[in-house]
Amino acid sequence: MSDHDTPRKILRARLLSFRADPAEAGDDAHDYVEDGALIVSEGRIEAMGDYATLAARAGDLPVIDHRPHLIVPGFIDAHIHFPQVQVIASWGAQLLDWLNNYTFPAELGFSDPDHARRMASRFYDVLLAHGTTTASAFCSVAPESVEAYFAEAERRNMAMIGGKVMMDRNAPEGLRDTAQQGYDESRALIERWHGRGRALYAITPRFAITSTPAQLAAAGALVAENPGCYMQTHLSENRDEIAFTAELYPEARDYLDVYESHGLLGPRALLGHAIHLEPREIDRLAETRAHPVFCPTSNLFLGSGLFDDAGLRARGIQSGIATDVGAGTSYSMLATLNEAYKVLQLQGQKLHPLRAFHWITRGNAETLGLTDRIGTLDPGSDADVVVLDTRATDAMALRAETAETLAEELFILMTMGDDRAIHETYVAGRAMKSGAR
Repeated sequence: MSDHDTPRKILRARLLSFRADPAEAGDDAHDYVEDGALIVSEGRIEAMGDYATLAARAGDLPVIDHRPHLIVPGFIDAHIHFPQVQVIASWGAQLLDWLNNYTFPAELGFSDPDHARRMASRFYDVLLAHGTTTASAFCSVAPESVEAYFAEAERRNMAMIGGKVMMDRNAPEGLRDTAQQGYDESRALIERWHGRGRALYAITPRFAITSTPAQLAAAGALVAENPGCYMQTHLSENRDEIAFTAELYPEARDYLDVYESHGLLGPRALLGHAIHLEPREIDRLAETRAHPVFCPTSNLFLGSGLFDDAGLRARGIQSGIATDVGAGTSYSMLATLNEAYKVLQLQGQKLHPLRAFHWITRGNAETLGLTDRIGTLDPGSDADVVVLDTRATDAMALRAETAETLAEELFILMTMGDDRAIHETYVAGRAMKSGAR
């Protein structure tokens, strides 16, 4: 066993963690320690502080020295599609054609347990290489995909959220369940996985187009019966999608009402995209405390539209941020921030680098209701952390020569960084990028 994987150790580096949203709390929102240390014990952060102080009290604990790199909490991805690992970078379509031409054919293979297990192993390799330690993922309609997803997460001791997609119409043969089957299979998976180790379940009707009213009612029953579970779906990503939804649900006041009328909204609801919202929908998002999830690389790739971050924030709505692989074009939350910055620039909005890093750490943890366990470097939190190298490439190193502030450094990471900037990823205190898995 290397020092990187010993049960109790010190990680030494510069440290950055957030106590609040910098957009609201300013300089009081974050803690930065120039020569810092984390004492990690049995998968959790025992202490955070100045290295000299903690080392003096820690005795002869092994020290893994990551200086001059920066340690931040592990990145959290609030919306990703596990079965789309071989769909990413598929050319030339908007949402509905993209689903039919690329996504659905790929998802058919996930009823094969061997294929699902192989893809799960590769999926987690890639997440960890990019510094992502927690994600909320859509699996396929096949329970075998969920089994593979959670089993591999358990093997790596990762805190992961996921669920079986429920689809009973407008999908190919082999990818459709029924309202009853979707309910029964989801219920069995909840009983097997939710709360087991670090696993959490998300009830997952894909979106209104692929679920009948009967299936959405079944999903609503699952939400009512399992208040500790999440509910994840898609909302108002694309104009054609919205029009088709209106045809399928003519009695609904708007797209969000389709979900609202079936009991799917609440503080644990994650609504991917939420770009083209009506005033009533924004009102209800604020009132129900449901969470839109911004997927910038996907929105640009599919030509879907621009997410109104400032408008939603002004209404007190807390949004997550995510890669949305495979329509999203990178597994990297750094690349996601890069594109988010540009999407907001196009609307005259700003994304400060401190707020950006809060968003992919504590901010997404708040959206998921998990700040007691992930998203910070607070003592008692799970030791899911990322070591960042601002000079990972020659171009980054050249730019970093003139960086004078922490914010400048973070902006370099989020505009130029990718998996090469991830020096190491720790999951529950275990090195996972360079270490054995």
